[in-house]
Amino acid sequence: MKKIQEFLAKPFFHDYRTLFCLWMILPIIMWLMKLNRANNFLIYRGSFWNAVRGWNLYMRNPEEYADLHHYGPFFSLLFAPFAIVPKWLGLLMWGIALTLFLYWAIRKSQFTKYQQLFILWFCAHEMLTALYMQQFNIAIAATILLGYYLIEKEKDFWAAFFIMLGTFVKIYSIVGLAFFFFSKHKGKLVASLLFWALVMFVAPMPFFHGWDYIVGQYGEWYISLANKNAENTVNIMNNISLLGMVHRVSGVWFNDLWMILPGLVLFALPYLRVNQYQHVAFRQTLLASVLMFVVLFSTGSESSGYIIPLIGVVVWFTAAPWERTRWDIALMVFVFILSSMSPSDLFPAYLRKTYVQPYALKALPVTIVWLQLCYEMLTKDYSPKTEA
Repeated sequence: MKKIQEFLAKPFFHDYRTLFCLWMILPIIMWLMKLNRANNFLIYRGSFWNAVRGWNLYMRNPEEYADLHHYGPFFSLLFAPFAIVPKWLGLLMWGIALTLFLYWAIRKSQFTKYQQLFILWFCAHEMLTALYMQQFNIAIAATILLGYYLIEKEKDFWAAFFIMLGTFVKIYSIVGLAFFFFSKHKGKLVASLLFWALVMFVAPMPFFHGWDYIVGQYGEWYISLANKNAENTVNIMNNISLLGMVHRVSGVWFNDLWMILPGLVLFALPYLRVNQYQHVAFRQTLLASVLMFVVLFSTGSESSGYIIPLIGVVVWFTAAPWERTRWDIALMVFVFILSSMSPSDLFPAYLRKTYVQPYALKALPVTIVWLQLCYEMLTKDYSPKTEA
């Protein structure tokens, strides 16, 4: 163990240049592996050209891609730089843009160097998993981190920008509002949210056939999300959440509100500890809770979306101003093995196909961490004086 610690203590592992190079290799690996099988990229690209033609953004186009589009109309405009270039170049640009965005958000955050390095190393494999699916979930993680960071820095106008940016692409990014109570300029934050909501609502209109078309597409977006929510209950590749896990393990299908409402109560109870707001560790732990909650309680959660809660797991582990126990370390190992490694070829295929995928067990380690996090936020003192 001592030799391992000495090996990991080498400057190479603590140099941001090492991590930057590693993370920049990841989109290149994705590009080489998915150049001819980038279905999600083709969906996003198709949404832009459908908008240019004035077509329904949420219609099926089996000649070009094998699924439906489920992002907001604003995303079609946002994706323009990646759609107007050749497909091979657009895919590479998209992967690099997503990676740079999240890397920048992590480096820009107020996390310590130890926390940043931990996130970048621990989440590198999960980042590759997300890139393989070309998912916007990578950017969702970045918008949540930046929303939190900018509220901490009292830059509420730009915090509102990133909260609305995520929301107008994937509606559940509205969880960024969880940091509202930490803002010192709540009126400015509300006004800024309304301003950016208006800007992003109308932004596609000059480019894509005006008011009637875009408003109509918002209606179609709502219908597509409702249909997708119904489909998620039967597709083992979707609803990889606490909700899906409970349904599949129990074999009982009931209204998700029976789990969502208690989850919301448990999530909200720490807000009552107003005296803890002053401590950075407490605020960071709430950020970790948000990053986990948004995936654990969403029927639309996919394997590639776990880049979001895994960042939250690291923040939970590193933010505490007390020494972590062997149980906590074991939980981190459990998260890495089951929540991060299970989709890969390094994980036994039999276990993945027989247990992990059918029962949505990728959500299990993160669920345990989140429940412990909730307990700690309700009982622990987050003041720096408790630091070991």
